[in-house]
Amino acid sequence: MTDNNKPENQLNNKFTPEQLDWEKVDGLMPVVVQDCRSGRVLMLGYMNQDALAHTLESKQVTFFSRTKNRLWTKGESSGHFLQLTDISTDCDNDTLLALVEPIGPTCHLGHTSCFNQQTLPDLAFLSELEHVIASRKGADPKSSYTASLYASGTKRIAQKVGEEGVETALAATVHDHEELVNESADLLYHLTVLLQQEELQLSDVIAKLQERHKI
Repeated sequence: MTDNNKPENQLNNKFTPEQLDWEKVDGLMPVVVQDCRSGRVLMLGYMNQDALAHTLESKQVTFFSRTKNRLWTKGESSGHFLQLTDISTDCDNDTLLALVEPIGPTCHLGHTSCFNQQTLPDLAFLSELEHVIASRKGADPKSSYTASLYASGTKRIAQKVGEEGVETALAATVHDHEELVNESADLLYHLTVLLQQEELQLSDVIAKLQERHKI
């Protein structure tokens, strides 16, 4: 989770507000907001220099509202804040990209994104699937297979991961591509449940892969 008390210099922004071309955009910088885990574009807003300064200080994305004619922190009414994890500028210094951890839906209509995206990129779908799987924790075991897995405990979930791993390997050894895809899907699903059971996320695994990639 994002630490709201993290010092500003720990953000990965490699620019200073002064280098941005505020004159070119008449004082209002377009800001593309993107989910830091799924990569899904959530919304587009505008910041003036005060909004950017407030965003960097509070770690909560704040825009300049042209309708309210004031600074507006996303979520100030709904509680659906956008916790800033990274912010960068484009090559012309006239547009910002904010990576965030969204707290609840971003769109005022209750949707994940303000953009009506029917087909999600692969990573975005995995992220949404993970959220659905996580939402089953504590649910009635009779309500879904996922809830029944959580109720069975870590040992049983781990056993399922082992079973699906073996079945995935066996499908590969006989070159049954259709079955390999099916078993891989089962393996990934059960592994996600296991990670959630142990209070971990796919992003933790990705972070470890990224760490190894740098070695």
